[in-house]
Amino acid sequence: MSILFPRSAAVALAGALLLAGVSAQAQQAPAAGGAPAQQQPAQPAGPITANLQAVQPDWTKVCGTDQATKKEICYTTRDFGAAAKEGDAPQPLLALAVYDPKADDTKIIRLLLPPGLMLKPGFRYAIDKGPVDSGAFEICFPNGCFAEAKVKKAVIDGMKKAEKMMIVVKNQANAEVTFYLPLTNFGKAFDGPAIDPKVLEEQQKKLQEELQKKAEEERKKLEAKGAADKK
Repeated sequence: MSILFPRSAAVALAGALLLAGVSAQAQQAPAAGGAPAQQQPAQPAGPITANLQAVQPDWTKVCGTDQATKKEICYTTRDFGAAAKEGDAPQPLLALAVYDPKADDTKIIRLLLPPGLMLKPGFRYAIDKGPVDSGAFEICFPNGCFAEAKVKKAVIDGMKKAEKMMIVVKNQANAEVTFYLPLTNFGKAFDGPAIDPKVLEEQQKKLQEELQKKAEEERKKLEAKGAADKK
């Protein structure tokens, strides 16, 4: 599939804390005779669950021509994230896109997930309380990994009526990380008109500017903290 949803900037580093799940090794206190402390093995990390929030006000539908097949294809996408603290805006953590190749009963669920996950297990997903199915990672970049699952139209029809989607992956500690994504208004966007390309370009530009602004603010905070520590 040659059309990729433009969300490479969507996977924020804020997800690193959520996905790390690696417990630090504990050390015993030195014995009375001055014997060296013995390290205890790291405890296995438990499962992690995150109820994510939508980052954008609504879903975005984009249509175009697949350069490989020369067929029209549309995708409906949205970013999801978590707030660092109550009251803050959610920081992008992952993105979901559902591809709809015209005149083809096979659809594609594609995810952009944070780096640092175990690739071999792939991912599992379920719509509301429906059956659990699986997908595989396709390719990774420094700022995120693409994963996808090919599904039939009936699965997408179920998503249109569903409240949430469950995504399960494994982190570096081999612990399961479960994301719950709200699917509110997905059906309306999937069946609705595509966004104007110029409007989409403006949205992407605005998102990039906001991310750059936040990165600059964090850089200044770190510099100020470093200067204060030296005093």
